[in-house]
Amino acid sequence: MIEADGLTRHYGAVVAASEVSFEVGSGEIVGLLGHNGAGKTTVMKMLTGYLEPTSGRGLVDGIDVRDEPVAVQSKVGYLPENRPLYPDMSVFDYLTFAASMRGMAGKEAESGLRDVIEAMELGSRALDKIGTLSRGFQQRVGVAQAILHKPPVLILDEPTNGLDPRQTQEMRRLLKDLAKTATVILSTHIMQEVDAICDRVLIMRDGELAIDEKLEDLKRADTIELRTTVRPADVENALGATANVVVEEDRILLTRTGVEPEELAAQVARTLVAKEIPIHSLAPVQRDLERLFREVSEVRDVR
Repeated sequence: MIEADGLTRHYGAVVAASEVSFEVGSGEIVGLLGHNGAGKTTVMKMLTGYLEPTSGRGLVDGIDVRDEPVAVQSKVGYLPENRPLYPDMSVFDYLTFAASMRGMAGKEAESGLRDVIEAMELGSRALDKIGTLSRGFQQRVGVAQAILHKPPVLILDEPTNGLDPRQTQEMRRLLKDLAKTATVILSTHIMQEVDAICDRVLIMRDGELAIDEKLEDLKRADTIELRTTVRPADVENALGATANVVVEEDRILLTRTGVEPEELAAQVARTLVAKEIPIHSLAPVQRDLERLFREVSEVRDVR
């Protein structure tokens, strides 16, 4: 449904995005992560036709964004970093205007307006001027215009920005529902959001795509933690070549290349029991998304 093929964007001598390539299939929810200035927004703008790439290409449903930007934009719902709102217009008038810009009229427009106003809980504020709304309500209006025409592709930059916890939960539920019939790319700084709704994670660093993995694969444990009263040195001597022993913040972590954590745990347990070393617990350690994001970002800092 979405394909980035070597997308690159220069601003003079500054490279905002460099050779970014990935594909997103129908129905996927993909989290696009990265520190400020990593290139997330630049990639989103190139995929939606709001910014022309210096080189490379973006395709939506097989259509080249550079060749047919209007055709692509008809298939995309886009919430940019700066919400495209008019503060002097009422919520209803603005969404009516957005519907007309999408070529929606008559019953299609009426149905679309009714659905988004209900979905985003804007009924009580429909006649209020957008400029008088709180940041959270303005964010909801921004998302409403993006989903108004029921697009097959949604590209959302910080969709829960400014929402309170209840509204955030509702937004996550809405995005999951939308993904039943749409492909979703969302940028966020909130790791819990990625955990809650995303199938896959793209992490950018200094304009380059550093990580592209399914969330379940990213979080899969490759390390087990041993809790025991015995000193780490004694554990290491007992295990020998069975496992590599790493001490981290008073934790004993065990790894072994090419061996699944479950099998490694079984081998470790047999070895330690045979050598009469007490085992209080032996469990896989899940990779933490926030820690992984921090590690990827720290690579930039030491360059």
